[in-house]
Amino acid sequence: MPDAASAALPSLPARGTLLGFDFGLARIGVASGELETGQASALATLHDESNEARFKAIARLIAEWRPVALVVGIPVHLDGSEHELTARCRRFANQLHGRFNLPVFPADERLSSVAAESELCRAGLEGWRERKAVLDAAAARIILQTFLDAHRHEHSRC
Repeated sequence: MPDAASAALPSLPARGTLLGFDFGLARIGVASGELETGQASALATLHDESNEARFKAIARLIAEWRPVALVVGIPVHLDGSEHELTARCRRFANQLHGRFNLPVFPADERLSSVAAESELCRAGLEGWRERKAVLDAAAARIILQTFLDAHRHEHSRC
């Protein structure tokens, strides 16, 4: 992914798998999604502390899922201003692109963790420890689903 936000992003094919990431300092949530169906699913939460271990785990997921592109949630405040993790997430996106040579798309992740927590509560996960174990993957699913919905909407216009 080019560092400049204004750089042109490649277009997506009609079919293929995407992997979505909810980057955090302690954990990274991962989701998978299909361009053809427009559906995303929570996949995993990476708990590795070292960058090298994290990228090895991501490499295994990429080898298994063979995505055509990656989507990284970029946190911003509700007013659109940069969040304290915005630069770190952009750096993570750049590292993904550099290591795996796949297109990386940024995605607005405003309120994704709040929505994920609410979704998990409705699904019956009442304890915080229970929710925390899957929260990041659920947030990654919401980020990726939002991206897929926007992509589908863009391409359904006549």
